[in-house]
Amino acid sequence: MSSAAELLKGAAERFPSEVVTEARVRHLDLPDDGGRFALITLDNGFDHTKPTTFGPRSLAHLDEAIDQVAAEADRGEIVGVGLTGKPFVFAVGADLKGVEVIRERDEALAIGAGGHDVFRRLAGLAVPTFTFYNGAAMGGGVEVGLHCTYRTVSASAAAFALPEVFLGLVPGWGGCTLLPNLIGADRAVTVIIENALSQNRMLKGPQVYELGIADAIFEGADFLEQSLRWASAVLRGELEVVRQPPDRGEAWDQAVARGRSIADEKVHGAAPAAYRALDIISSARNGDLREGFAAEDRALADLIMGDELRSGLYAFDLVQRRAKRPAGAPDASLARPVTKVGIVGAGLMASQLALLFARRLEVPVVLTDIDQERVDKGVAWVHEQIDLLLLKGRVGQDKANRLKAAVTGSLDRAAAFGDADFVIEAVFEELAVKRQVFGELEGIVPEHAILATNTSSLSVSGMAEGLAHPERVIGFHFFNPVAVLPLLEIVRGTATDDAALATAFAVAKKLKKSAVLVKDAPAFVVNRVLTRFMGEVLRSIDEGTPVEVADRALAPLGLPMTPIVLLDLVGPAVAHHVAGTLHAAYPDRFAVSDNLGRVVAAGKRTLYVHDSGKPELDPEVAALFEVGSTVLSEEQVRARALDAIAEEVGLMLDEGVVADARDVDLCLITGAGWPFHLGGITPYLDREGIAQRVRGKRFLTQGVASVPE
Repeated sequence: MSSAAELLKGAAERFPSEVVTEARVRHLDLPDDGGRFALITLDNGFDHTKPTTFGPRSLAHLDEAIDQVAAEADRGEIVGVGLTGKPFVFAVGADLKGVEVIRERDEALAIGAGGHDVFRRLAGLAVPTFTFYNGAAMGGGVEVGLHCTYRTVSASAAAFALPEVFLGLVPGWGGCTLLPNLIGADRAVTVIIENALSQNRMLKGPQVYELGIADAIFEGADFLEQSLRWASAVLRGELEVVRQPPDRGEAWDQAVARGRSIADEKVHGAAPAAYRALDIISSARNGDLREGFAAEDRALADLIMGDELRSGLYAFDLVQRRAKRPAGAPDASLARPVTKVGIVGAGLMASQLALLFARRLEVPVVLTDIDQERVDKGVAWVHEQIDLLLLKGRVGQDKANRLKAAVTGSLDRAAAFGDADFVIEAVFEELAVKRQVFGELEGIVPEHAILATNTSSLSVSGMAEGLAHPERVIGFHFFNPVAVLPLLEIVRGTATDDAALATAFAVAKKLKKSAVLVKDAPAFVVNRVLTRFMGEVLRSIDEGTPVEVADRALAPLGLPMTPIVLLDLVGPAVAHHVAGTLHAAYPDRFAVSDNLGRVVAAGKRTLYVHDSGKPELDPEVAALFEVGSTVLSEEQVRARALDAIAEEVGLMLDEGVVADARDVDLCLITGAGWPFHLGGITPYLDREGIAQRVRGKRFLTQGVASVPE
């Protein structure tokens, strides 16, 4: 038994639930008398909705297939070996469920070594090897192809990536070593670091070819046929593949330095994966593949045994699974059809909603406001965005025309909403104003219509008071920018019935949003957490801590932006208003900053100016501040803020604001962009001992988002 087989046998015993990928070998005669060719097809027996992965038994099957073709190559029975996937999918990498059960570093080391031992056999065959990337290829699916002599890619392939750094790993089956030696360090940094840390950006087939990862590109309709014809030409010597050798001089160092700048900007040194990947890329310059693979094995083992990866896998599972099966959602069969949407308001948020509803639901959408100028401006904005989508090729001309025709405006709410099935308000954040709107709408809309509010902090039940049908009122809280942030907090009021709730979840699914059911409590989830921690940062400033010190305090978490930059994004007025709402509900925990109040009263829309190219406190804002003499360090501000978050999340769970801690984490990841390596927030609070200190217990059991004991 080979060393790879031994490693994989042991790993398979610890991972009995693996979805096994077969590696089937078939033989064919290449076109134009190219000779006998062995084609290995990777297939797990499911359709494209369950992509092919590599677990230990899957790797063992590939190892056995390579045994077969290696013997055939040695006997001179074949001229080449090809690797391809099932329809629409090549392979999407390691089966990460297997990683979660690993408890020892030796087991983690076996994961990397086992993959390397199998994949590099492709490079050692007596005949040339080809990978035909026929569809989605990620992680190990990309890497197995890098070990082959030649590669083709389908022009219709829409998802090609090395996403490991995004999750807290490195491309550890050859990616960090082989890719820079194939396409150069700078392009490799783009794929491995920049794309991964940019919300796991995917490459499409043409980009894969342009980067030099693939040697040829063919249309999807006859991709395999054309790839085999191309392979035949290569094997017969009719076609020579010429590759530009990578620049191994100063450009290599510059590429690695660029990667470190990207990592610093994205994770601020808070997660190790990007830096480990860059270390391997840096050392790969000498072309020593054996040493590169050994470095990948060591990095994989270290990262697999780290809590950042476990948090990343936990977060990935939340986004991929829990978000698709929202806790507490009623039976989907109770949902009512939505054939027309009404939006009260025509400002920027309302206009964003109109575009989203029109694109996803493909139904008429009507905007209303208090005057024609506002209505026209809102509709015009939507139409401009549709024109931009057309310009970028995101929609065709016919689709653009239909979308424009679907979005209209009116001053007459009765005419606009008389046949609407779903009406959402996006007006000024005052309870009295929203209650007035709903009171008017109830006399206009059909009895079955849902009345939704986009409130960020106010009581949904309070808005429904006095209505004849409060059961159809629901909270439908989007996050700005609407097109970017996936979260949708669905708020059930005290009177909301199952039919309204089911309809809300059905609409959310069509909108392609990650819906989380939340209790009707002040500020719900994301804004409550953000306001609590922001309040602690502002309190430290009010007491005398310099703004720049307080603003740097959370940097070790690797959050997408600093507290004051976030405050500027939200807007001081909105932040002040939400703080006031929460102070009214929980005066002992949520303070209202007098300094922020003065900033709002002065009409300042931001605290920072960027005249020097970096954010600095606006001198006019500084002049408004009245501060004390207590100066805290970054560590003290951070400890205060994290203790506050732990307390608030614990109280939210005690109150039943969401089903459990996983929903808090899902909300922060999808609604506030908090990083995967934190797992949202509760895994971080657990591993740093903050949850135990503040609450006396963990949020999650050991082994969930952490290394099992």
